[in-house]
Amino acid sequence: MEMNRQSSFFRDVFKRGASLVAGAALLAALALSGSGTTSATAAVQGAGAAPSPTIKCATVDVTQSEISAVEQEVRARSGYKSAGASKLAGSYVINVYFHVITSATGEGQVSDARISQQMRALNTGFQGTGMSFVLAGVDRTANTTWFNMGYNSQAEKRAKEALRQGSGDDLNIYSTSGGGYLGWATWPHKYQSQPSLDGIVVAYDSLPGGAAVNYNEGDTATHEAGHWVGLYHTFQNGCSANGDYVDDTPAERTPARGCPVGQDTCSAPGLDPIHNFMDYSYDACIYEFTPGQAERMSYFFATYRQGR
Repeated sequence: MEMNRQSSFFRDVFKRGASLVAGAALLAALALSGSGTTSATAAVQGAGAAPSPTIKCATVDVTQSEISAVEQEVRARSGYKSAGASKLAGSYVINVYFHVITSATGEGQVSDARISQQMRALNTGFQGTGMSFVLAGVDRTANTTWFNMGYNSQAEKRAKEALRQGSGDDLNIYSTSGGGYLGWATWPHKYQSQPSLDGIVVAYDSLPGGAAVNYNEGDTATHEAGHWVGLYHTFQNGCSANGDYVDDTPAERTPARGCPVGQDTCSAPGLDPIHNFMDYSYDACIYEFTPGQAERMSYFFATYRQGR
């Protein structure tokens, strides 16, 4: 246990240091170019490896009418954000079933060691939130069509129907080509109507040590697991008052790219939450969930997943 705490500490220190380096490069680029974020980000990327061409997240934003219904349901069933309601103090240990899907020729194979690294990254990311993850099983399937599945495709449906294990409070992770994305997730309130589709999909190159440049420390799985327990992107609804429906994440007009330290896209108090797992910053730049996000995920897990 002590070794795990030390590993988490040093990983956090490293990531904070990396974000400062990237941020310094960004500010220097801005000073030199004077042409805005696009040129500055290009300069940061040019200082290291080429940027990943992959789009970060395919998870579809929930519609405003659906958001309103979900917020009301969670509040009615659990007291979330209701005046005088006691806060949930529970902790949740979540079983993880890891499904490695490869092409017929073996592309996408992931070793047990990398799966263990991914589990460590997931637990480090969720440390302090009341959520922890335990690997319950690993299976491997060679199917080129499933490996190249796209979001909400027939291939995704067939693969998940065949492979999914556990119940609503068990996390199923599917590693694939990513279908042009780093990953996607299902929402907790969708489980009751679509249980066989539940889980998260991640590009195998996003696992620790993978080839997804700037996105290969395992934080894609952390980001998607955040959706799986009810968190929206930090830039949900832009600068509007509701934003991502979490009170302690500053409003953000657009997704962060790279590691734009000091970026502030909304007039409301607070800089953009570029270090938050639910933004689009590089893996080296993100390292936190807020207490408000931790509270939200607990209520949503209790409402839509626990015991289901």
